[in-house]
Amino acid sequence: MTDAIAAEWWKLRSVRSTYTILAITAGFVVFVVLLAFQQANVWDHLDSARRARFDLRPLQELGGWVAQLCLAVLGVLAATSEYRTGMVRTSLTAVPSRTRFLAAKAAVVGATGLVAGEAVAVGSLLGTRLVIGGRPFPDQGASIAHDLPGFLVSGAAVAVFALLGLALGVLLRSAAGAIVAVVLLWHVIPLLVYHLPGPWNERVGSLMPSGLSAEIAGLSAEHSIYGGALSPPTAAVVLVAYALVPLALAGLVLVRRDA
Repeated sequence: MTDAIAAEWWKLRSVRSTYTILAITAGFVVFVVLLAFQQANVWDHLDSARRARFDLRPLQELGGWVAQLCLAVLGVLAATSEYRTGMVRTSLTAVPSRTRFLAAKAAVVGATGLVAGEAVAVGSLLGTRLVIGGRPFPDQGASIAHDLPGFLVSGAAVAVFALLGLALGVLLRSAAGAIVAVVLLWHVIPLLVYHLPGPWNERVGSLMPSGLSAEIAGLSAEHSIYGGALSPPTAAVVLVAYALVPLALAGLVLVRRDA
């Protein structure tokens, strides 16, 4: 298994798109920090009544939200690039056990998504806090230690999207098709769910993957397209299921069909 993981790590590093995607992901942290400078400047020119409604957290969460899509695309390409080049046949010759092959690929993609996600989430939190300095934004009164667990959960959700992208890539064998499916789950379907009549918009919205990290952290879903009907433990189970169920299905399909 160690050799299989090492081989998958080498393959992921050898694909040029990996570096492009990670660079774009890191670039959004810089973008968030630059926007924080603009937000701080706006804050300085507001009256006290408007300052009381001027939240910073939506900006802090932007980097992690975009990272979900970026790493999901990386997961897709980690699978479909091998099908496109025919390298998958060589890989399955070297690792005859298809479940082990998929498990090794999932370990590498998941670890990459976790590291990238945590870096983006924590970097967005610390960078924006540094920029605003002592300005008393209404949602920034708590210490960094208090807010950090919620951002760590958001970073972990990026790994789930990376694994979801990998599973869809194996299932569909098409980069375009899998990326479209990811985008639908990431944002399009939640937008449609938001316009359902109540209480179904909140009930179904609570199950959308991009909103589960906030539910795990116990944050309010007010003014969000996602619902807040799930308890933190239930939301955690649903989030993990978004990775494990598609991966299990991908493993079953991979075993039963030709490469």
